[in-house]
Amino acid sequence: MYNVIVKKRVAKAVGKLPLTVQHLFANLLEDLEESGPVQTTWPHYSKLSKNTHHCHLGYRHVACWRCEEESIEVEVYYAGSREDAPY
Repeated sequence: MYNVIVKKRVAKAVGKLPLTVQHLFANLLEDLEESGPVQTTWPHYSKLSKNTHHCHLGYRHVACWRCEEESIEVEVYYAGSREDAPY
């Protein structure tokens, strides 16, 4: 089991997204908690760097997270529009 941390601004941003995207985000959090940062079953999943990852939550939305090596803590640092994504 991994400890998933969602930043406050991410939680606030997710609340403004369409309901279907909110549900996908909740499913992603469950998957991150169960199996860690590598989520190859999610659409357009990729590693952005050694410790950062992202996937799509539909056509227009993405989520980004980081996890240090040997850590059980996964931090979700972005969820929202693809156009504004920090990568």
